[in-house]
Amino acid sequence: MKVYFIGAGPGDPELLTLKAQRLISSCPVCLYAGSLVPEAVVAIAPAGARVLDTASMTLDDTHAEILAARERGQDVARVHSGDPSLYGAIAEQIRRLKADDVAYEVIPGVPAYAAAAAALGQELTIPELAQSIVLTRISMKSTAMPQGETLENFGRTGTTLAIHLGIRALREIERQLIPHYGADCPVAVVYRVGWPDQMILRGTLGDIREQVRTSKITRTALILVGPALAADHGFPDSALYDPAHPHVLRPKVAAKG
Repeated sequence: MKVYFIGAGPGDPELLTLKAQRLISSCPVCLYAGSLVPEAVVAIAPAGARVLDTASMTLDDTHAEILAARERGQDVARVHSGDPSLYGAIAEQIRRLKADDVAYEVIPGVPAYAAAAAALGQELTIPELAQSIVLTRISMKSTAMPQGETLENFGRTGTTLAIHLGIRALREIERQLIPHYGADCPVAVVYRVGWPDQMILRGTLGDIREQVRTSKITRTALILVGPALAADHGFPDSALYDPAHPHVLRPKVAAKG
């Protein structure tokens, strides 16, 4: 018996990996985060499978279901949104599995920031403008952030920020980031990326809060901040395909004449 922590991606069932699809469609027990994972993703569970929405369950509840499945000799598909390694709350689950000697495996999924970039139709790492992405969140009422992991500190880098769980803290985001990026810095808010009701708002640190308020977005949104979001000219081509930058798979092109 094994527990599979499966990254279901951002919401679009077609963004499931082949491995994720195979496991969900074969495990006789499926536990999924219904507030973040569409029912269409787990609709492929086998006939007669025990499919439970864990939104109202505690850690004790889900672990008890896993232990009961072990008694029956049944594999468990533990389905999480996006990629389980990012805010998937799997660390505490794995700790309990190890304590009870339950085998597990993690199946990666498409993370929200990657799906959001695809929805925006752009790259987040622009030559000589932004070559890093900081994945972070706002603490608010959730678990406190470690000392030093503040938006103000990350803002000093000037690179692309992907801010999770922060849609209700836009005023605080503005306060911490405008001194480093400026009020005219591009911002994109992607609501329920990959879902049928997906919504994209584009603006700046100075005006995005009003757009979000007007659109009545209060949860399940990713905030992207950084100059790379508006870069469509004025930056050099990457050296990846530059004939003046040879590499092992492309010898230097000889000068003509």
